[in-house]
Amino acid sequence: MRLQKARITNYRSIKDSGWVEFERDKTIMVGPNEAGKSAFLRALQQINAPDDAPKIDPLRDYPRKDYNDITTKRVDPTKTDVAVAHFSLEEADKEAVGLEFAGATYVYGRRLDNSAWHDFVGAPERPTTSELAKDLRRLAAHVDGRQSEGAEKASVGLEAVLTEYSGGNYYVQGEVAKKLIAWLEKHYATVDEDNDKEEARYTKLLEACRFADRRAAALSALANARPIFVLFSNYYRVRPLIHLEHLATRIEQKLLDDDQYDYGNQCLLKLLGFTARELSNLGKAADPGAKDADAHRAYRDQLDKRSYQLNAASVRLTDEIVRIWNPNPERAEANRLRITADGQYLKVVVEDELGVEIELDQRSEGFQWIVSFFIVFFAEAKDKHANAILLLDEPGLSLHALKQRDFRATIGTLAETNQTIYTTHSPFLVGPDELDLVRVVEMKDRRTGTRVHTTVTAADPAALLPLQEALGYDLAQSLFAQQRNLILEGLTDYWYFEATADLLRQDGVADLNAKIALIPSNTASKVMYFATILTAHNLKVAALLDSDNAGDQAAKQEILVHRLGAKRILRTMDYTSPAIPKAEIEDLLRDTLVPIAKTELGIDVTAEVAASPTSPIVDILSQKGGPNFSKYKLAKAYVRWTRDHEAADLSDGERAAWTKLVNATNAALK
Repeated sequence: MRLQKARITNYRSIKDSGWVEFERDKTIMVGPNEAGKSAFLRALQQINAPDDAPKIDPLRDYPRKDYNDITTKRVDPTKTDVAVAHFSLEEADKEAVGLEFAGATYVYGRRLDNSAWHDFVGAPERPTTSELAKDLRRLAAHVDGRQSEGAEKASVGLEAVLTEYSGGNYYVQGEVAKKLIAWLEKHYATVDEDNDKEEARYTKLLEACRFADRRAAALSALANARPIFVLFSNYYRVRPLIHLEHLATRIEQKLLDDDQYDYGNQCLLKLLGFTARELSNLGKAADPGAKDADAHRAYRDQLDKRSYQLNAASVRLTDEIVRIWNPNPERAEANRLRITADGQYLKVVVEDELGVEIELDQRSEGFQWIVSFFIVFFAEAKDKHANAILLLDEPGLSLHALKQRDFRATIGTLAETNQTIYTTHSPFLVGPDELDLVRVVEMKDRRTGTRVHTTVTAADPAALLPLQEALGYDLAQSLFAQQRNLILEGLTDYWYFEATADLLRQDGVADLNAKIALIPSNTASKVMYFATILTAHNLKVAALLDSDNAGDQAAKQEILVHRLGAKRILRTMDYTSPAIPKAEIEDLLRDTLVPIAKTELGIDVTAEVAASPTSPIVDILSQKGGPNFSKYKLAKAYVRWTRDHEAADLSDGERAAWTKLVNATNAALK
């Protein structure tokens, strides 16, 4: 199953995060220090944390300013949610729960006292006693009429059950379900087998009474299939040299004052399948020699078992690290990891291409991070690592800025097999093409606490700083990188153009010149500035402007016309059919965006668009959706739609319009 969305409440700096939607593969959470990013991940992990992970502690984890609510009994930890998550079902999950629940969303919640609950959203509702009462009484009347004289009437037994539960509208489950099933089975033989109506009524009632058991079994199956949440922090490091006796003593005497310091080492031991004491004792055991052949063989078997397990773990970690960190086969030898035991010391070393062993702490911070990550990941996920969700807290923080940009590909590779959520305040860990994956974390003040925004918006400018820096750096690098440049009005225009052009290219409908750089300028008024800078460097430049008022004003600027010429100023209205005088780029996709807005945003404008074929679709959506409508949400929903669809899924008019626009862009910048 996949994490769909989650909400964190009543945890440290988070009073209520709001519902946070997650991407299928990778989601990025950005925000300044002290915004609550780490707290969000720690609370989210409680949905299904590894066995040894710290549990929720009301004293430490409930918002400190409100802790008096617990001591005064105004807040009951047994009824207070901390983390609630919605999961979409994969094919294996659907098979496990059956067709009846296959279309549902699985919801799991963790409370402040560490108790949990789960439920379905979108599944058939449990029947209640009041809903079944009429059919039950009709069946009872039918059975009464066929019973022999003097026998206790079926209706009497039924009313005894219904009267017992007459104080409210009870779900038909537990004891009430057992009693009703027993009543039905007791009187089944009396039902007229030639009466199709009563036979169908009986079957329907029996299925309804057994529904709760089927529902409970489905919930139980999904609870067991929950992904394990593996949280990895920069503080979790595997030390290159571990003194086993000292570590074993500290663990046994509970002297691990700083759990984070030894957490990586304990995970390494868990992965190896030994306790610190077992490895320490093996290092102290003396060889009995040839005097006792059985004891000598047992001693050698112990040493061999240790050696084989250390070697197997080394091979496994090396394979993963080479795949992720250094995929070049010619240099794979440089990253061969070895875990060895020498007396009381457990050593983690890296063998270079010359065969020289180098301690782990002499390798780069990034390499140490990836080694420590995989050790924690495999240890905590155990055999469930294929069904784990990765929570990475500030990954690659110690890497050089440009290496962080490369490290984005590493995280992307991890996300191919494990849904990944990571926090960062580094602009280099957010790609310019990944803004639809970003969730902004901010804390305006301590009273409202941490909030997470699904849209790229925040009241605190510091929360958006990483995105601004990421866009600024990429823009600065790309401004003069390409000879051909198409300037677009805004970020959503960039998303629409890039996603649709890729869709058309993949299906061979139209091929946007790969050497054309798409550059969002933020607003129509800034198109002129971008055009001036780019043309000053003798680069080819064209601009795509909406046909609204802002686009008209920009298109009439003398400087822009002088710099580009009329043929290189493209207007959206010229590619709509029928012509839409005030067309924006969304109007080139109005047939597709109408159903997307209905399913993703809950705004149905089907009738309004049909009635006003020349009105801009954004205006129609704004009027119908009001504050619920967001151009960013609509554009992001369209980008997600293109990932699972082909150019053939666009309407004929849309394909024709975009083919014409792509060809015009190629011609303007040839």
